[in-house]
Amino acid sequence: MAHGDLMSQAEDVADQFLRLTKHYLPHVARLCLVSTFLEDGVRMWFQWAEQSEYIESSWSCGRFLANVFVLLNLLGQLGGCVLILSRNFVQNACFTLFGIITLQTVAYSILWDLKFLMRNLSLGGGLLLLLAECRGGEGRSVFAGVPSLAHHSSPKHLLQLGGRLLLVLMFMTLLHFDLSLFSVLQNLVGTALMVLVAVGFKTKLAALTLVFWLLCINFTFNTFWTVPSYKPMHDFLKYDFFQTTSVIGGLLLVVALGPGGVSMDEKKKEW
Repeated sequence: MAHGDLMSQAEDVADQFLRLTKHYLPHVARLCLVSTFLEDGVRMWFQWAEQSEYIESSWSCGRFLANVFVLLNLLGQLGGCVLILSRNFVQNACFTLFGIITLQTVAYSILWDLKFLMRNLSLGGGLLLLLAECRGGEGRSVFAGVPSLAHHSSPKHLLQLGGRLLLVLMFMTLLHFDLSLFSVLQNLVGTALMVLVAVGFKTKLAALTLVFWLLCINFTFNTFWTVPSYKPMHDFLKYDFFQTTSVIGGLLLVVALGPGGVSMDEKKKEW
């Protein structure tokens, strides 16, 4: 009984948070989601020579093709972010960013690094949620709800399912495989929340909890601004910070959109 009361109180707090933030939460979610693409696009401009030299030496493709690669990344990412934030041609922008993710996965050999591959896939999950939001109508609030007659296996609901499943891959990269009490507790709580988001049970509460957890991790461990810019650790922490911020944006979209028709929360309504 006490457990049920505690869960109900937590859900009430989550609902109150949503009511207070419903007018600007979707905008914050989009900004967070595209933040890693914005940062990477700007980095392409300031590190053009380094990026071009890396691609040329890695693929022996010549300076011209290496420069084309950098240009595509710069224009594709910055242009896609502008369109998404302004809510213009969002579907086209999402497909462009999907292409950038694929291009970088191959060009930087991310396919062979499981940690970075899972993080790239989690970014794709956030873009799937953006596509799902577009199917709900560009001009309408994401809190308007999904019509009750919509079929559970509609493309929008399948996009939401795919987005949720890919987003949780980010958390698998945060698990610590040691036997300290804190690590074990963190892994258990994190895994439980991942499962809840993936299956769509108590989805908004679980996603909000993960948002706050990731915010704590981001501003505790990925403090790139405390490291001099000439050190390699600065770029590494910066990369982690903005990728984590993008996943936070995806989770905020889960909160805003709800889990969709392919979820336990939706099935409960039929029981």
